[in-house]
Amino acid sequence: MAYVITQRCCNDATCIAECPVDCIRPTPDQPEFASAEMLYIDPDTCIDCGACADACPVQAIFPADELTATLARYSDVNAEYFQEHPLEANFDPIPAELRPPKDLGTLRVAVVGAGPSACYAAQELLARGDVEVDMFDRLPTPWGLVRAGVAPDHAGTKTVTDMFTTAFRRDNFRFHLNVEVGDHITHDELLAHHHAVIYAVGASSDRRLDIPGEDLPGSHSATEFVAWYNGHPDFSDREFDLSGERAVIVGNGNVALDIARILTTDPDQLAATDIADHALEALRHSTIREVVLLGRRGPAEAAYTSPEFLALGHLADVDVVVDAADLDPADALKVRIAHEYAERPSTPGNKRIVFRYLTSPLAITGADHVEALEVGRNRLVLAESGPIAEPTGETETLTTGLVLRSIGYRGEPVPDLPFDDERGIVPNDRGRVAPGVYVTGWIKRGARGVIGTNKVDAKETVDKIVGDFVDGALHAPTHDREELSTLVRKRQPEVVDRDGWTAIDTAERAAGSAAGRPRVKLTTAEDLVRTAVR
Repeated sequence: MAYVITQRCCNDATCIAECPVDCIRPTPDQPEFASAEMLYIDPDTCIDCGACADACPVQAIFPADELTATLARYSDVNAEYFQEHPLEANFDPIPAELRPPKDLGTLRVAVVGAGPSACYAAQELLARGDVEVDMFDRLPTPWGLVRAGVAPDHAGTKTVTDMFTTAFRRDNFRFHLNVEVGDHITHDELLAHHHAVIYAVGASSDRRLDIPGEDLPGSHSATEFVAWYNGHPDFSDREFDLSGERAVIVGNGNVALDIARILTTDPDQLAATDIADHALEALRHSTIREVVLLGRRGPAEAAYTSPEFLALGHLADVDVVVDAADLDPADALKVRIAHEYAERPSTPGNKRIVFRYLTSPLAITGADHVEALEVGRNRLVLAESGPIAEPTGETETLTTGLVLRSIGYRGEPVPDLPFDDERGIVPNDRGRVAPGVYVTGWIKRGARGVIGTNKVDAKETVDKIVGDFVDGALHAPTHDREELSTLVRKRQPEVVDRDGWTAIDTAERAAGSAAGRPRVKLTTAEDLVRTAVR
């Protein structure tokens, strides 16, 4: 019986290295890896050894005969991939990792950021031998979007942090949390204490709609809403109007689907997750019955992944509504799933998640608060770059008190580093900005990919660092590690180190255990720091 990769696949490719018969695709050296929705196991080659399942950091791999009803279809999904991409043996040996020679001494690297891209980079560095890593983040907590971006009902995805926790227990790794680079310590000071600095600061701003009324109360970015329900301390005091019957999300990526699920899931189910208490209380009083997602093109071009789209069909007491008139007869999995939703009858009394394809927002209207969204109908026109949306001139008005834009993210300039404003990234050569200065994650490649995409990305950056170190291109630090800790604590007495984060983690898990939840998050910087420094 073959093993099967399922919905929560993070694409970090750990499983590929463990497979003794090389039957997991795509591999990081294949062009399709960069855009793959997930990884797949060839059922005809798998020998049922379970090595991939043991290695998976997010518990996404199961024997086919142990799949639950909600995951059963992934047997077909895995098999179908290999019908389109027949497995060919890969006999190319995995290149040996470049490791710094012992006679060069300890390589010291600062990592700015503590999200997945930063953590994969730190993990990769620590595996290279005599390396010390200092990780900085302005928040009192690590894990970035795994903590503040992954939806509360995707607890399995968050288990990737267990892998990082294990890797970061060594003495050659240190946290400097609640420390802001550029405020408490400068770029030049980091370089004075390290051979190299990696910036893994993500893409922190949202793309705007640039339509009239976008700044009316009741119109928000997806980032705000997601951070609010996940307990991000910068957003815990936000308020969202959930008193209407309809919310509209502009965009149809995975984040948009996350928000739609959170708005329509029974709060009693969410109460078993790590959702922020303030968000849970607000959702208990929500009167929203319908969530409309707008996509300017069709389902084949939608940014969400097939696994996330498929999972919506298993929500209790929620109808997924698709208009068959919006669909082409294409055989792509996303389109097939959309056809299946279009054929399902609605259930009276159910909440609704409605997909409106070929629809663009034109204006948000209201006196002093969002009252409606004007939308326009599109048609697809084939261009050299692919299908593009062209307005038809048909318009419609959707009444709503809540509009959330979820149309992508972009990076912000990093002080003392060059910046490509058009692409929203720091210009780089496979991670190198200049000898001694490097980037990884979204600030390196743009806001695309899933959590595990950062692993391959981090390896490329670390290869550049180690290569520059071996070639003598990096300046040796002029101050030692203890001097760094002294400087940081002088500038920021409330710095949170590994022991401080452990205290926060322990407190949240203990509160969660008492409530039958994974954790109860502390959601203000004051409470987090107070818990860390007790």
